[in-house]
Amino acid sequence: MLYDVTTLYFETDEGDGFRESGFSKERRLEPQITVGLLADMRGFPLMIHAFEGNKAETTTMIPVLHQFMVAHRIPEVTVVADAGMLSDGNLKALAGAGLRFIVGQPIPKVFYQLEEWMKTHPGQAPEDQMILTQPWARGPSGAQQIETIYYQYRADRARRSLRGIDEQVRKAADAVAGKTAVKRNRFVRLEGGSKSVNRELEAKTRTLAGWKAYITNLEHPTPEYVIGAYHQLWQIEKSFRMSKSDLRARPIFQHKRDSIEAHLTIVFAALAVVRWLEATTGVSIKQLVKTLRRYRTIDIQAGDQIVTAEDPLPPEVTALLDRIHQRQ
Repeated sequence: MLYDVTTLYFETDEGDGFRESGFSKERRLEPQITVGLLADMRGFPLMIHAFEGNKAETTTMIPVLHQFMVAHRIPEVTVVADAGMLSDGNLKALAGAGLRFIVGQPIPKVFYQLEEWMKTHPGQAPEDQMILTQPWARGPSGAQQIETIYYQYRADRARRSLRGIDEQVRKAADAVAGKTAVKRNRFVRLEGGSKSVNRELEAKTRTLAGWKAYITNLEHPTPEYVIGAYHQLWQIEKSFRMSKSDLRARPIFQHKRDSIEAHLTIVFAALAVVRWLEATTGVSIKQLVKTLRRYRTIDIQAGDQIVTAEDPLPPEVTALLDRIHQRQ
């Protein structure tokens, strides 16, 4: 299952305990709510839940999972989420509850496996999609939870990262030389009254360019399965974009919690229909609506007679309708 959260803001100045100011993904200051969405691996929505606007994202996942599992009597699930969704405590709680997870993980420093590989391959660039594996144990001795971290290198990701590093280092050098003002640049080191380019940080980020970490507590998974599952998160991101634009999921003028949740329930149902239509027809909802909107049936009453007028359907539209109605 895929999990992610978003925020919805409201046209009001003061919070009420539910609509509260907090971290906004849209960088707005108005009171908001946090919405957690649980979906399957295709992005089909399974459950939606609204939380207080100032509730941390890391505290939303476990309540949604437990509620879904109880409602559908599911003994075990594997949840896929980004690193921002899960704290270290959340990972421990998930494992302690018998749940499985696949999570993208930040890489704060050059990891041991990469250091060893660099020693045996001096001056050599990693191969595209090379994977390094690290067994991992979380928790105190005697009660450790066994996990696995997969590190994957992608040449295209490295190319983009190195281009960004080059630009940031260039700006840092200009700031140190006094050509530009010192702004938020992580490569500028300030010590006392002196400025310098942080070459140690530059070397570390260049070494890690192209690498991404994936951690899981699944037993004996293949790295391809773990990495492939994580990269399905774009499906739930697509659902959020769709609900905010095509489905207009912004109850900004609602002021009661029951009304807000009723609005979200309608959007959730519409989103489920949309994702089903897309999966069934193989056509985006925008294209499907654009194609079908001009074909209508009109009943015209002439005296006691009712005449039905309709445009003949072209073969491509008939094929779409056959898929929707599951006709062979």
